[in-house]
Amino acid sequence: MIMSASAFTTDGADHKVELVVLENPESATDGGLAVPSKEIIPLLSQAERPKINIFKDFRSREKPLEQVIKNITEAEISLLSQLSFWVWKGSRYSGLVCMALSSIIYFVMEVLSDKFNAQSIPLFETAFTRCTVTLILSCLWLRISGQPLFEATHPWSPLVLRALLGSLSLLSFVYCIQRIPFSQALVLGFTTPIFASIMAKIILHEKLKIADIVGLICSFFGMLFIFKMLYTRRLLKAEEASIISFMRNHHIYIALIGLFSSITSGISYCLIKAAAKASDQPVLTVFSFGILASPATGICSFAFEEFVLPSRYSLSLMLILGTLSFLAEVFLARGLQLEKVGKAVNVQFTEVALSQLWGICTSRMGWSFGQLAGCLLILISVTCTMYIGPDKDNE
Repeated sequence: MIMSASAFTTDGADHKVELVVLENPESATDGGLAVPSKEIIPLLSQAERPKINIFKDFRSREKPLEQVIKNITEAEISLLSQLSFWVWKGSRYSGLVCMALSSIIYFVMEVLSDKFNAQSIPLFETAFTRCTVTLILSCLWLRISGQPLFEATHPWSPLVLRALLGSLSLLSFVYCIQRIPFSQALVLGFTTPIFASIMAKIILHEKLKIADIVGLICSFFGMLFIFKMLYTRRLLKAEEASIISFMRNHHIYIALIGLFSSITSGISYCLIKAAAKASDQPVLTVFSFGILASPATGICSFAFEEFVLPSRYSLSLMLILGTLSFLAEVFLARGLQLEKVGKAVNVQFTEVALSQLWGICTSRMGWSFGQLAGCLLILISVTCTMYIGPDKDNE
């Protein structure tokens, strides 16, 4: 029943209010129209009504600051992981990018050595420290990634040869640096890309295109032009006496040892590519090199040099440089694994151009048109190599 109406009756001065209760009429027949009910139906049922707690803190609906920081951090980590994936194997340019990163890391090592070196450490001792750090970090890398260190399925022939020739190249290069001017040793060292391209043609049967050959020649002559201008402007006065002594004494055999270092290093590049492709793990080639190079440089350090105990500052710098050396070797091995040797090694001349530009910008050395022309020649050559990209048959 519902209360549907009320009536007023007036009798003189008295007022009467009468409440009338009406029954809800039912439909006369089953097929007849039902009388619409005047009952008000709520829009929300009892179960759907929101429950409001007056003791609830409505500020908890807002995102806390920690959650916002966490989301931003996760986004940055995701972006970094995507960039790392793109550099490592996510692009057809990954091989060339890895070679460029390797050259940049070597350039950073040169800057750190020049700016923060406070103690004179013998070269073999420095090489021993870097090789030992490289060995330890490569071992940790392989362990963390779940790769076995010693397994029968590993391509041991190229790995052993790579370790042997790489160690011989390192020892002979250090020997040359100790006995001839550093600039000449550097020029001999950067003949490695030329020999690596020749050895890749012989050993790996790589096809060298005219553009690759022209790029290598332009980069090498750009480097020669830089060092020629340095000597013309007498910027290396400290080396003049040693140069004259070197030419008078006819120490040609030292130059031959330097060429031997470059040839063995070029062959080692080919072996790195072969071993990295066979094992699909470029760090394995770095590990094999460290196993032999670390004790070899340690023996040479104690046999031919006087051991110098480094200070805490020098030791920290040596460890940092050893870590950077490990990263440079890993990127070098990865670049050679993904890209043709003849094309990849041209990117290594980036280190020479960056070193010269850094010296000019920091006023560490004077500048000339010849130096800038040499740097420009190298950068144009490397840029063209990067722009052309890998060959279609190498993708």
